[in-house]
Amino acid sequence: MKGNRFLKIFKNAKKNGIADDAFVHQKLSPFWVMVRKEIADHFHSWRSLILFGIILLTTVGALYASLIDAREVFSAKSDGSFFFLKLFTQSDGTLPSFFVFISFLGPLLGISLGFDAVNSEQNRGTLSRILAQPVPRDYLLNAKFVAGVLVVALMFFSLSFLVIGAGLFVLGHPPTAEEFMRIIVYTLFSVVYVAFWLNLSVFFSVKFRQPATSALSGIAVWLFFTIFYPMIVNLITKGFEPSKFAPPQMVYFYQKIKFALVQVMPNELFSEVTSALLVPTVRSVGPLTTEQVSGAIPGDLPLGQSLMVVWPQITGLLALTLLCFLFAYLVFMRREIRSRG
Repeated sequence: MKGNRFLKIFKNAKKNGIADDAFVHQKLSPFWVMVRKEIADHFHSWRSLILFGIILLTTVGALYASLIDAREVFSAKSDGSFFFLKLFTQSDGTLPSFFVFISFLGPLLGISLGFDAVNSEQNRGTLSRILAQPVPRDYLLNAKFVAGVLVVALMFFSLSFLVIGAGLFVLGHPPTAEEFMRIIVYTLFSVVYVAFWLNLSVFFSVKFRQPATSALSGIAVWLFFTIFYPMIVNLITKGFEPSKFAPPQMVYFYQKIKFALVQVMPNELFSEVTSALLVPTVRSVGPLTTEQVSGAIPGDLPLGQSLMVVWPQITGLLALTLLCFLFAYLVFMRREIRSRG
């Protein structure tokens, strides 16, 4: 009843010529007004639109490559199990698969949405005016984070449904409940992964006064975890690499150490979560001993068991995301903001 009454008032306001923005501002809380404003800024920004277009084009290219490979699979009379999941992971070799593009372009999307979230407001002199209003200071930072997450979620779910629709057109029947739930959960964790980079860029936006400095800082962290940190891990572990005649226990211990060192990389955590969600046959993402492998029956795991396999990685990814938001929150709340005279 309350929702129907709200719609009636809204229609009457439009009929009587009352401004839509003024009406919405009166009915919504200050926090959601700020969220609505931030979302509108993202969709009216050429920077965001260009990046959205790049991700859309790469998605279409990866989808086309996976559909070509899928036709070859069906022409070979394969069983076609988990066909919709294969659209996210398989490719014919000309282009990377869908999840590879998301893991590569997702950090750039998060950094682009947040590197000038706070310092641009301060440089224009609007930050002090906003905080002079009778609203809590944390509303500003929370609204920027929520708006960025909503924009990313809208985009990623649209892309996932685009892939499902293309698979539905080719196959002729909808995905199973297991496939659909795995795709939805994968999309949710993709949003969490981009939210980590969004929070990191917002933190740099609060920390540094110039947007160029915060943008370069976010890109530097992304390049470090993508390129340089794996090289450092290889250099460190190469000196302890056992010989080919070493006992299996020593080889297993070496692989465990190498696996533990890369668990601080957000892109590695996301890759492991993706492999467990989109490939149901994955039973472990770390090294296993011969005793652990022996007696295992090959087959597909249900969604709940796949989540249990990568539960430490899921927890780590969520912890990194919340930790970046906490640092940005603390620095912003303690910062002295003065108007530019």
